[in-house]
Formats: sequence, C-alpha cells, structure tokens
Amino acid sequence: MNVLNSLREILALGGPVVAVLIFMSVLTVAVTLYKLWQFAACGVGRHRVLSQALQDWDTGDRSSARERLSKSSSYLAPIVAAAMDAPDTPNLDNRLDAEAGLALAGLERGFRLLDTVAQLAPLLGLFGTVLGMIDAFQSLQTAGASVDPSLLAGGIWVALVTTAVGLAVAMPTSMVLSWFESRTARERVFADKALRTVLVPGQPIHETVGVNQPMAAHGHA
Repeated sequence: MNVLNSLREILALGGPVVAVLIFMSVLTVAVTLYKLWQFAACGVGRHRVLSQALQDWDTGDRSSARERLSKSSSYLAPIVAAAMDAPDTPNLDNRLDAEAGLALAGLERGFRLLDTVAQLAPLLGLFGTVLGMIDAFQSLQTAGASVDPSLLAGGIWVALVTTAVGLAVAMPTSMVLSWFESRTARERVFADKALRTVLVPGQPIHETVGVNQPMAAHGHA
C-alpha cells in the first residue's frame, strides 16, 4: 500500500509525463524478464558440452564429437551438427554464418526497445521539468506583487520530479542493455570459433609473429 500511495503521489506531482515514464519502466521490466528467460532457454553462455564436442572433432574423434553434440542443449548445436554432417559442401561456411547470424539476431530482439527507453527517458524527464518550470513561473507571475518564495521553490522541486523519474528509468535500463549486449558479443565470438573449428579441424594457429620477428632481425644482423 505504501508503494501504491507513493506512486499516486508521484503521478499527481509529475502528471502525464511521469505516467508515460512509469509505463516505460514496466515495459522495460517485462522485456528484461523475457530476455532472461530466452537466454536461459537457449543456453546462452552454457556451452560446456558443445565445447567438448568441438574439442573431440578437432582432434579427429568424430563419433565422440557427434555423441556429445547430441547431448548439448545449446541453440548452436543444430548449426554445428549441420557443419559436421556436410563439411565439404561448397559455400557451406557462408550458409552457416547466415544461420548463426539469424540465431544471434533472435537473441538481440528487444535490444532496440531497451536502447530507445534508455535514450528517451531522460529527455522525457527533462521535458516534464521544463513544463513544470513554465507552470511555476506562470503561478509566480499570477501572484503579482505578493510573491511568496516558497511558491517558486515548491514549483521547482515538483518540476524536478520528472527529471528524477526519467533518470531512474534510464540508468538501470542502460545497465541491463549493456549486460545483454556483452553476453551477445561473447556468443558471436564463440559461434564463429565453433563453426571454424568444424570446417577447418586440426589447424591450430600459432602466434609466432612476435617470436619470429626478433629472430629474423638477429639473423640479418
């Protein structure tokens, strides 16, 4: 009840701008909960079994790799399985890249909404503050010669409520969006590595550039 009463007071002070901001916050919470469920259902960040299958494939143990892959709950498992079933298909890498990109685009669905809320909420709060300041100065003008400083002060702090609400909505939304984007970026890197491991197995890349350059320089010397 105390929370509801506080919300009613804020709505009464901030007017329709605060109502819009509260609606945006509810929408943000709904999208965040959906994305958390989606990430959990797709196994985002949980690729232990898939990584073991890729390791087996990379070492030439094809049967063990396929057996481990069948036990993986990762959303990348079907794409990796397609790569394992037909590794010599022409232009297969382009097709698999497109499939992986489509899967990752599904994980990114809703990010644009969160980004819009993070950018728009402070602007709406500032807009509400400007409207409140206009109303406060109009009241001050109406008062004429009998100006009460508390009237102006009261109008200003009421106007600043919308800015505070806008920032309160924008800051956590921006943090949540950054976390989701970082998780998706790691997924993109892992997906690319997984497909390249299947298509070009047993080809370790040795970081020898930094070692060979001094040796070459020494040889010329």
